[in-house]
Amino acid sequence: MTQATQATQATQATLVAPDAAWLVVVDMQRVFSGESPWAAPDYARASAGIRRLLPAFGERVVYTRYVAPERPEGGWVPYFEQWPFALVPADDPLYDLTDEFDPGAHAVLTRSTFGKWGPELVAATGGASEIVLTGVSTDCCVLSTALPAADAGVHVVVPVDACAGASAEDHQRALDAMALYAPLIELTTVAETLGLSAPSG
Repeated sequence: MTQATQATQATQATLVAPDAAWLVVVDMQRVFSGESPWAAPDYARASAGIRRLLPAFGERVVYTRYVAPERPEGGWVPYFEQWPFALVPADDPLYDLTDEFDPGAHAVLTRSTFGKWGPELVAATGGASEIVLTGVSTDCCVLSTALPAADAGVHVVVPVDACAGASAEDHQRALDAMALYAPLIELTTVAETLGLSAPSG
């Protein structure tokens, strides 16, 4: 049994303020689905989990998008030499959200960094002290968002079946790493999160 699985079973992460927690949907984009070199094999599973969660959060939903920097600098230069297919403008269809996600009036935060935590996401969530973090890839953009959010004192709940990694192994390794941060970061499931976030009475 992995450390992440043990953590999920042992802690049964509890939403501190279920009526105030925000759902953050990380990078559910074409570039991470389908036949893309960056596709997460379990993207469809994560998508299904997120769509189950969406109704419970109403207006308290924020979407994020990763886009390539307009002019790569520093370490991004050799990175995009390795992945030239992704070096396209921010409005290229490659970086669109996949069809099952229509943000409507919800905020969509676009950044050219893996991690999405920062002043923009703080503002978009109204300075929430608790977020439910979902999306792809578990081992990259989700992990890179979870750690600084936790460091800022935000309670981060991660439904493991509403995330997907670059591989099943990478997904699990990222969960194992996040489990080390409990109780700042807590692992749960979609079903548990829905039960815990359901309005009382």
